[in-house]
Amino acid sequence: MVINMAEPVYIIGIDLGTTNSVVSFAEIKTLADEKPDIKIFEIPQLVAPGTIEKRAVLPSFILIPGKHDVPAEGLQLPWKNEANLAVGEFARDRGAELPQRLISSSKSWLCNTMVDRNKPILPWEISDSEQKKSPVEASAEILKHIRDAWDFTMATQDGKEKKHLKMQNQEIFLTVPASFDAVARELTVKAAQNAGLTNISLLEEPQSAFYAWIESNAKVWRKQIKKGDLVLVCDIGGGTTDFSLIKVTEEHGELVLERISVGNHLLVGGDNMDLALAYAISQQLTQEKGPRLDSWQVRGLWHSCRLAKEALLSQPDRKEYPVTILGRGSGLIGGTIKTNLDRETIEKVILDGFFPQCEKTATPVIVQKTGIREMGLVFESDPAVSHHLAKFLSLSDDSPGDFSLPNKILFNGGIMKSRMIRKRIMEIVSSWSTEEGGEAPKEIQAVNFDLSVARGATYFGFAKRGKGIRIRGGLNKSYYVGIAAAMPAVPGLPAPIKSVCVGSFGMEEGTTEKITGQEFALIVGEPVVFDFLGSIKRHNDKVGTIVEDWEGEIEKITTLEATLEGNHGNIIPVYLEVRVTEIGTLELWCVSRQDGNRWKLEFNVREKESSGV
Repeated sequence: MVINMAEPVYIIGIDLGTTNSVVSFAEIKTLADEKPDIKIFEIPQLVAPGTIEKRAVLPSFILIPGKHDVPAEGLQLPWKNEANLAVGEFARDRGAELPQRLISSSKSWLCNTMVDRNKPILPWEISDSEQKKSPVEASAEILKHIRDAWDFTMATQDGKEKKHLKMQNQEIFLTVPASFDAVARELTVKAAQNAGLTNISLLEEPQSAFYAWIESNAKVWRKQIKKGDLVLVCDIGGGTTDFSLIKVTEEHGELVLERISVGNHLLVGGDNMDLALAYAISQQLTQEKGPRLDSWQVRGLWHSCRLAKEALLSQPDRKEYPVTILGRGSGLIGGTIKTNLDRETIEKVILDGFFPQCEKTATPVIVQKTGIREMGLVFESDPAVSHHLAKFLSLSDDSPGDFSLPNKILFNGGIMKSRMIRKRIMEIVSSWSTEEGGEAPKEIQAVNFDLSVARGATYFGFAKRGKGIRIRGGLNKSYYVGIAAAMPAVPGLPAPIKSVCVGSFGMEEGTTEKITGQEFALIVGEPVVFDFLGSIKRHNDKVGTIVEDWEGEIEKITTLEATLEGNHGNIIPVYLEVRVTEIGTLELWCVSRQDGNRWKLEFNVREKESSGV
């Protein structure tokens, strides 16, 4: 039998999560079946030094231990005898005791514009720069583990490697937050390529969760939603909150799904809740037993609270869960502190702190910033998810002052396993709907809050091949390039910067637009820099639209750079061309009007302070 090496055998969906990563797959030959047989790939990983077990979830944690932190042979994997780091469950658990050597939330670092995401900066606390990794490298390490685990499990038979079954030869759909801008998406692709995965396409996580719902309700989903429905996908995971709106319309008698709005990238999720619980218990212990817990103990308590929270939220009848805090000094065992996390504390801390009742006019509370702070992830100053949701829905309607009210809600993410939290969100949105004289929204029942995104990504692969309905999405925001206005110089007054739309909201994959109506002057022979901007508010700008007064509606993202060959200082008339690639990234080109020469504008992801953005 001759195997065509160019043809993939599997469609693979990878949910590269902030806190947990999941992989699903299905054989392409099942395309003709009524329903694809989507399976979850059980990922081999270290769960203790030298102990390998398979798990449906790979915690997105990387441990870079010191010489004496883990036994020399403790990091060995079946496919790697020598290793200097660990990825997965053991990394997460041991890292709770060695937080200075733990890399977490690498995905969120990919969209942190305050740092150079290509430089080795993680973990922050390690002084040895040789052991640090960039956010791109950290994401690549997680994907490398997934790739190697797949190849060891799925592409090795009778001790022989089957190249056509290796992950790099399959069709892969990698999910990203809907809120990821063009730069973060580009860096995600780079991480995948660094991991040896080139045949990939990107898919927004809320859309993927919706695809999973369609797949699980293959015969009846059209009976559960109808023309005119507006579906809110509320995705709250361990590190982030992601909102999307999907509108249901009809064309030629068939339902059409269109993603019409996405929210900002919000760094608030289960990790924030665990930390809030840890501080609540810490304060309680200080009042009851005296000594304050130090930062090392609070870090350990944070980890314990995560386990306790997950147990209590998944077991509604359970009233409390034991929590252990290690003591300090030589008598660690004797100094161990034991207490309990009870359901009442969870309800008070999580419901009241993160999901408070509020009016639909609520906005996130802006806290005055401290002049000097630690570099790191830019967490939300207001942890109230309900405030962010109100703001998102107020921005999701193109008519000023109007408010988008969903009548269906699909929940996703580990936090949403809690019926208590889902109920609170439904109550909040229902209060907004009834205030407008409408009906309370209905919950669309998700199948699995942890695995849906990965399963939906695999289903999307079949839909892209014509086996299933697709959601119209395209660009998640409108994109712009800053152009200096042609006007006389005025002392003390910089030339105004106009914003030219180079990518309109909803512009679909595989499409190209040219801005030929305006002529731009490009300097050759030396580096040139453009401000690259974006907006989640301006949905109606078309490619080529010039916006002069854009403050407050359009935000700077990063810079674009190009060095054109030619005589130093020469000016060439060019037009701009934008392309949304098939894999979901954005390309910008300068095209000479004289001879058609083309130069790609590269994203520069240096920190804002040094790039001048």
